Amino acid sequence: MDHFLNMDTFVRVAEVGSFAEVARQLNVSKSVITTRIHQLEEHIGVPLFHRTTRNVHLSEAGETYYPECAELVAKATEVVDRMRKYRNSPSGTLRIHGLPGLVLDHMAEFLTAFMAQNPHISFDFVVNDLVIDPVKEGFDCALQIFAPISEELVQRKLFPVRRVFCASPRYLDEHDPILHPYHLEKHPLGLYSRYPTKGRWLFEDGYEKIELELKPTIRSTSVHFLKEIALTAKAVVCLPTIIATKEILNGSLTPLLRGYHLPSYCLSAVYPKTQRNTVKLRMFLDAMLERFPEEPPWDIELIAKGHLPALPKEHWSMDLL
Repeated sequence: MDHFLNMDTFVRVAEVGSFAEVARQLNVSKSVITTRIHQLEEHIGVPLFHRTTRNVHLSEAGETYYPECAELVAKATEVVDRMRKYRNSPSGTLRIHGLPGLVLDHMAEFLTAFMAQNPHISFDFVVNDLVIDPVKEGFDCALQIFAPISEELVQRKLFPVRRVFCASPRYLDEHDPILHPYHLEKHPLGLYSRYPTKGRWLFEDGYEKIELELKPTIRSTSVHFLKEIALTAKAVVCLPTIIATKEILNGSLTPLLRGYHLPSYCLSAVYPKTQRNTVKLRMFLDAMLERFPEEPPWDIELIAKGHLPALPKEHWSMDLL
């Protein structure tokens, strides 16, 4: 019997609340998970879970056992990874959840370079705009602009995510100019639907703050789709600079209201407390911070060419999330 493997399985089931989901995450049968938990319960002499046909809950003994067991598993994993780092390099798989805007436009080059330097680390990268709980979903880390949804999660801020209203030159030639935020109300708008501020938008130019309720012609969970809408010359859209820089620089999109800035979100790495000292994850996040500094390269280029006003760090608006 592998006591450590059984303890790791116990911690996973306690966090996820499902034998079947843990089996899926580990790519083993449910019976394997059941056997490991049964062996652990036999070894310590008490039941760790209350099981029904639909739910799995920690027993009183399981509640007592879980915190120390989780800490022990995390520490053991860290020690093994650290020893592997000294010998060669850490190994294993990092399961990461990421936003399409980051992953589809900027992650591939960074990730391939990281894997070339760390050939024993592999990745399972899931890409979508959902707000997830990394513990429940079995991820080592989520890269997101949303605040952690659980006290069991740790947040590490990476870099600001700025947004700009923009339109195609053809659209601007065919419609009234947009010189003030209020002018947006007279144009068809494409807006991202998952910002927690809903339809409320705040504009600042150093002299005034303007708050508007904007009603979009089209709402979408995909900023990439909104970019395509803008390129058809049928609407004004708001896009993160992280996905719009190339089109702004090549002239296919024109940034609007350049004297104003919107509150910036912050891309953060969110991960379980029990993972905070894992060598593989720490190496990955340290490499991300080196590749994507506090002033991201895409924003630096837009600022240098006058497409975007400089923004002090105190304007990063995690409080909005």
